[in-house]
Amino acid sequence: METVGTAADAAENTNEWDRIVDVLVVGSGAAALTAAITAADEGLDVLVVESTKLWGGTTSISGGGLWMPNNPLMKAAGVQDSQQNALTYMEEVIADVGPASSRERKFAFLRSVPEVVTFLGGLGVQWMRSKDYPDYYPDRPGGMVGRSLEVKPFDTKLLGPWFKHSRAAASGIPAPLATDDVWELSRAWSTPSGFIRGARFVFRTLGGLVRGKRLYGLGGALSSSLMYIVRNQQTPVWLSAPLTDLIQDDDGAVLGAVVRRQGRDVRIRARHGVVLGAGGFARNAEWREKYQGLEKEYSSAPEGDLGQAIDIVAARGGALALMDDAWWGPTAVGPKGKVTFTLAERSMPFSLVVDAAGKRFLNESESYVDFGHHMLENNRKVPGDPAWLVFEARHARRYLFNALLIGRKDWTRQGLLLRDDTVAGLAEKMGVPPAALQATVERFNGFAQTGIDEDFHRGDTVYDNYYSDPRVKPNPNLGPLEKGPFSAVRLYPGDLGTKGGLVTDSDARVLREDGSVIPGLYAAGNTTASVMGRTYPGAGATIAPAVVFGYRAARHAAAHAPSAVSRVKAATSAAAPAAAPAADVPVQGTAG
Repeated sequence: METVGTAADAAENTNEWDRIVDVLVVGSGAAALTAAITAADEGLDVLVVESTKLWGGTTSISGGGLWMPNNPLMKAAGVQDSQQNALTYMEEVIADVGPASSRERKFAFLRSVPEVVTFLGGLGVQWMRSKDYPDYYPDRPGGMVGRSLEVKPFDTKLLGPWFKHSRAAASGIPAPLATDDVWELSRAWSTPSGFIRGARFVFRTLGGLVRGKRLYGLGGALSSSLMYIVRNQQTPVWLSAPLTDLIQDDDGAVLGAVVRRQGRDVRIRARHGVVLGAGGFARNAEWREKYQGLEKEYSSAPEGDLGQAIDIVAARGGALALMDDAWWGPTAVGPKGKVTFTLAERSMPFSLVVDAAGKRFLNESESYVDFGHHMLENNRKVPGDPAWLVFEARHARRYLFNALLIGRKDWTRQGLLLRDDTVAGLAEKMGVPPAALQATVERFNGFAQTGIDEDFHRGDTVYDNYYSDPRVKPNPNLGPLEKGPFSAVRLYPGDLGTKGGLVTDSDARVLREDGSVIPGLYAAGNTTASVMGRTYPGAGATIAPAVVFGYRAARHAAAHAPSAVSRVKAATSAAAPAAAPAADVPVQGTAG
């Protein structure tokens, strides 16, 4: 890491810099964009740099939910919650797995939720409640239903040509889908409520088209809403501009950074600080093997999720935590290696999951992070990826299986979707002991008859029941596997991204190994070790702290003015101008 002497020396010698700003934000997902919006709202000069050619990060292609306890929309709807209630739940579920999940950081998160929701709402983010979505451990003290928020479908035409440079445009879902639609849409062909929800979704989609709108929901709506504000604040955004180094003074304070842009290094002075919201390391194969022991990753994160920002800081003393963990979840791998995170498919009745020995090893309806942890644990006991989702004809006929919606014939032709008229025949094709699978199915069918899963308690909680079929009695998550043909799809321990990274305090300041603060350096989102520890309290527990700590980082940076010398006002760029933008990539100005 480069040093340039004292802060005063660096500020006086403006020839050291190609550009001078107040706050440099690295990344363009929810954490980064929230930090940029907040800093600009404080009147600071902000620059956003993104390492890839597409903005939006993992946020753009996510479900877009935010787990926001005690939020203003809950209060407006008369739903009772409190910081203390939510803290009780977080302490119960997350516990304390180190400084990242300290009580202080949990409380800082909860304390800021109402003001963040109000702040972004005041700038135009149109929030709505996922009122039916339970916490993932609703039976634990403080657990409840309806804490998650999402953004209403957003008309991406408002972003003009800038939208084509988004990750949502490249690989998001081009429809006004909401997180709270999914649970009923998954059974659109089998229940009246599912059919009604499906009809509403169709009318919502057609209504947008008739009005000339290009509506995106889920993570595309969230990232586009935030970027729309960034554009209206006239904050420059540079694409294909990776961070390559940080610049410190002799005392270790971060003065700025080096960004690679159009083939040359651009030295950027950041008078109030650098905020890292650059994602995790989900697509860094070397790190996944080093820290997590994975020979192959099955991640839903974008290709740019390589951990560069984490590496730059860690190499100079930044503390790391939770590097062995991720936002795990079962993943199906289809033709051409396309990965699909599975939710409702594994939870619906008339299905079960077995390992290479043909035995169940978990509650198929549990939260995806628990499912992933249990897959990894079981693989150490019963070697042999993958696990198998086994289902019968009623499951195939009644419920959506997202991975199989397109290209089912290719799945079958390539041996990725196996079918047989008998359980024993299916077991042969799967390569598991037929007698073991047959015994597993028979025992499971007995549980379906009584409604009680004596082995793994599937269907015991309101979260389990969220993805279920209420017409199936006595347990909406348990349906016997009796009617052929029987099918099987491989499941792998995939993820939505990594959850280990830099250790930060309650104001998102990056800490050294000795617990001291690195002045001028902030981080949020998957670049950091998560406040949620090794678990997942509720829908949106990834994005919510990313947004909240991005907000807290910018507020802290704005409140802590630089020294008198470094406040010497320069033009937006110093002696050397910044590199000109590529002709086909807009970098500043209002949307459109």
